[in-house]
Amino acid sequence: MILYLHGFRSSPASFKARMMRSHCEACGIVDQFICPQLPASPASAMQLIENLASNYDADALTVVGSSLGGYYATALAEKIGCRAVLLNPAVRPAQDLQDHVGALTTWHANEPFEFKTEYIAELEAIAVTNITQPERYFLVAATGDEVLDWHSMTEHYQGARQLVINGSDHGISDFDKYIDEVIAFCGHA
Repeated sequence: MILYLHGFRSSPASFKARMMRSHCEACGIVDQFICPQLPASPASAMQLIENLASNYDADALTVVGSSLGGYYATALAEKIGCRAVLLNPAVRPAQDLQDHVGALTTWHANEPFEFKTEYIAELEAIAVTNITQPERYFLVAATGDEVLDWHSMTEHYQGARQLVINGSDHGISDFDKYIDEVIAFCGHA
């Protein structure tokens, strides 16, 4: 099973989420793909993610997380022992998102939501200082990420399988070049 987690202000309509779903459809495994809309509250998002994950054995689950979704994916992988693919993951979102507290809209649907001050503490509560069993992780980091520092990503996921893309961007707009590797790491060749 592949559980895809979108990033901050994003949704299941994101470029990579749609590409993953399409790829799974083409491979005949769309029934092995889930991509929920995550709530703004990190605590609520983790509760939803953990509830979805509880339906599967950790050995049969790979969580794929983009940006803030990568932060959540890491927390889940550490908690239950599943595999995780991290696409330009947030490493310190409690720091990075302090300036985003307030009224916002989602990127794809322009839906309003509020990112509350208490969400910073919720992010801190699920922080993973050091990953264990790095062989369970696959990091895809773009040096051209204009939002997050790829050096922090490679440092945080030391020992994990790492694909550092020279260039690209935060959204990994050339994700089609790497999707087969991601799907293979998920256990679907």
